[in-house]
Amino acid sequence: MTTPARSRWRWIPSLYFAEGLPYAAVMFVSVIMYKKLGISNAEMAFFTSWLYLPWIIKPLWSPLVDILRTRRAWIVSMQLLIGAGFAAIALAIPTDDFFRYTLAAFWLVAFSSATHDIAADGFYILSLNDHEQAWFVGIRNTFYRLAMIAGQGLLVMVAGYLETSTGDIALAWSISFYLLAAVYLVLFAWHRYALPRPALDVESAVVSVHALLEKFVATFADFFRKAHIGKILAFLLLYRVAEAQLVKLAAPFLLDDTSAGGLGLGTAEVGFVYGTVGWVMLSIGGIAGGLLAARNGLKYWLWWMVAAINLPNLVYVLLAWQQPDSFLLVNLAVGLEQFGYGFGFTAYTLYMIYVARGRHSTAHFAICTGFMALGMMLPGMVSGLLQEALGYELFFMWVMLATLPSFAIVALIPLDENFGRNDDTS
Repeated sequence: MTTPARSRWRWIPSLYFAEGLPYAAVMFVSVIMYKKLGISNAEMAFFTSWLYLPWIIKPLWSPLVDILRTRRAWIVSMQLLIGAGFAAIALAIPTDDFFRYTLAAFWLVAFSSATHDIAADGFYILSLNDHEQAWFVGIRNTFYRLAMIAGQGLLVMVAGYLETSTGDIALAWSISFYLLAAVYLVLFAWHRYALPRPALDVESAVVSVHALLEKFVATFADFFRKAHIGKILAFLLLYRVAEAQLVKLAAPFLLDDTSAGGLGLGTAEVGFVYGTVGWVMLSIGGIAGGLLAARNGLKYWLWWMVAAINLPNLVYVLLAWQQPDSFLLVNLAVGLEQFGYGFGFTAYTLYMIYVARGRHSTAHFAICTGFMALGMMLPGMVSGLLQEALGYELFFMWVMLATLPSFAIVALIPLDENFGRNDDTS
């Protein structure tokens, strides 16, 4: 059974906005907040990288979402918990031991968000037929990206405005997270009312737990029996090894004073760079990558994509050495890097789909995303220590050197010639 057309528009956009916003807050906004609150780059990069962990291991508890309660119940419960987590962050920021308390609250948000992802994607599948799922996929992706704009751009710009107007950095960020908590209180209330109750969204019988867990273990084992699994895992872990280090220090570099090797931008300016210009160029790069891969196949564009995700990182080397005071030039440089990232990340996404093909495609794709998050977490953990030891100039040169494993593994991975083309029937 499908839901009425009006009902679908009432919940799909808001649901995927709710899915994207906490990820932006945990992975991006936390970095800027801790930088502004005086946390060192080494501590900030190490501890915020650990926040990837819930998205790495979320396949491990995904059966519980299927077994216990309905997906609808999980969604509204997790939105309430996410809101509570944001409120806890806001409460903890003015305290003396804010770093420990806010990290604990970010963990709550991260685990709740990862669980929300599982429930939301499952609810989407259960609520819509195949045609509706395909038709609304662009809508859900658009509102997920809008959530990223709201987090990386609008929220950071609001925090920057409050820093200037109040003269109190801690108060500014506390108010910003109270606003996020209020947003999730509204989302919780809305989805409790607007989400449909599809007939297939029912709680599983307890007697099926053992059988489901056996199937779950078998699905994992089947993934690791794939041909060339070693090369596949190496690709998932190494393709973004340079980007994983860059993404942790890019915003702190823009924020740091010129005497510390940074560019001395304000918080609102950084929000504008990444939340508007950077996001637009990222989206254009991603769309272009998808269209070209569909036209000629992934293998045809693979080397162009690995170059695109890595070589534009050179702009940070130039920015670090020249330290320009032109805001326009900084926007152009970040826009170029983000376009390359969007274009190059297309290869990563398509290759995960390629690897996941088969009878367990949904579960295997989730496992791939777990390794993707692990590939971001591990390099990110050491990036702050490296930057503090090397300085920004040499650190960004190290990032360029760290692109070499990405090129090396692309030369080794198995890939069908025509995968991704419109006429591909494999």
